[in-house]
Amino acid sequence: MTAMNNEDSPVYLRLRRAITAGILRGDYRAGDQLPSVRAFAAEHGANPLTVAKAYQGFQDDGYVEVRRGIGMFVLPGAADRLRTAERDNFRKVHWPRIVEAVELLDLSWDELLERV
Repeated sequence: MTAMNNEDSPVYLRLRRAITAGILRGDYRAGDQLPSVRAFAAEHGANPLTVAKAYQGFQDDGYVEVRRGIGMFVLPGAADRLRTAERDNFRKVHWPRIVEAVELLDLSWDELLERV
């Protein structure tokens, strides 16, 4: 699957989610260098300018730093701060949608929890 497939959200947001997931999984730890813009673009089938936009967002949010001529590196505490932000986003954005879908489809919470 590439960043261009299987979702309706803008590509740079999908790329941002991929980077976030990598940091949260520990693929990119504090001090680790992120893949180059070109390498990440090729891996995800995206335009390098779109990857640069996603990377810039991480820099703006203070999760990574740029070392001129070397690359982008994950800052200490980035994973913890990202996890906190993602949890908050899940509770505010995704969870209400899940609850609404469960209610609209008349699903049983007990049955759903049993499948987990």
